[in-house]
Amino acid sequence: MKKSLIAVPIGDPAGVGPEIVAKAVASKEVADVAGCIIVGDKTIVENAIKITGADLRVHVINEPKEGDFREGILNLIDLGNVDMAGFEFGKVNGMCGKAAYEYIAKSIELANDGKVDAVATTPINKESLRAGGINYIGHTEIFGALTGTEDPLTMFETNGMRVFFLTRHVSLREMLDMITKERIKDYVKRCLEALKRLGVTDGTMAIAGLNPHSGEHGLFGWEEVNEITPAVEELKAEGYDVVGPIGADSVFHQAALGKYNSVLSLYHDQGHIATKTLDFERTIAITNGMPILRTSVDHGTAFDIAGKGIVSAVSMIEAILLAAKYAPNFTK
Repeated sequence: MKKSLIAVPIGDPAGVGPEIVAKAVASKEVADVAGCIIVGDKTIVENAIKITGADLRVHVINEPKEGDFREGILNLIDLGNVDMAGFEFGKVNGMCGKAAYEYIAKSIELANDGKVDAVATTPINKESLRAGGINYIGHTEIFGALTGTEDPLTMFETNGMRVFFLTRHVSLREMLDMITKERIKDYVKRCLEALKRLGVTDGTMAIAGLNPHSGEHGLFGWEEVNEITPAVEELKAEGYDVVGPIGADSVFHQAALGKYNSVLSLYHDQGHIATKTLDFERTIAITNGMPILRTSVDHGTAFDIAGKGIVSAVSMIEAILLAAKYAPNFTK
């Protein structure tokens, strides 16, 4: 079986990114399905291997085609951009923020050039990015800018349940103004196109309700009556396989049982709580709507345990496995 080539930037050197990368690359389940191209700093990676006790040998390469993908080998594109004496684990550091950005940018370059099949990202720290002079708020914005994608879509996948987000990093007050028929219709069409790109062509998308009991016909709010239901009805009339609004207290459970191929969550915490309660470590973010595939762990830099070798790599392993699962749909 041909392995998908997955670029993996090591993330913020002061966080747990290098450690979860070392543990993931050392795992047999990753080695069996993916050829990982690690983008980072050799000193940082070797230190992470030492900290975690991973049974790995570093193989420095210039191009993915030079990789040796046998078990026990970590293929590294070494950017040599970090001074170990210049930072502490668990502390915001501009050098680390700048380095983390450079690892991501190199990984995106490899994917844009068709040298890898996907990118699986690790945690970065927003304060460190800013301290390093990087003016992006996070991964999604970096990927959007470096792939020429205006508004990438975020999807979570957890044990087969897929969740999209109509709104994300805005206050609840702002979110209410963004619940419009036009926005819902646009997002549903884009989400269904993204699913098709992932190879998901069967099943129904459900639209979550906003208010308790989806508003009870206006008793608990009018967003369902005025915006959400009209959007769903018009989408159905146009031939799209969607249903809703369905109460948020039941729609995610139904999706987890396989009734729907995906759910459109209306705001950040609505979907985050559902997926992370189902399985926190296996909630993986997929950035859709770009010419390349990106998956990611959905946890932070864990500064409180960085450098101790105790971090779980389950999420990193899942992110790589999911990238390998969907990558063939992006390389046809």
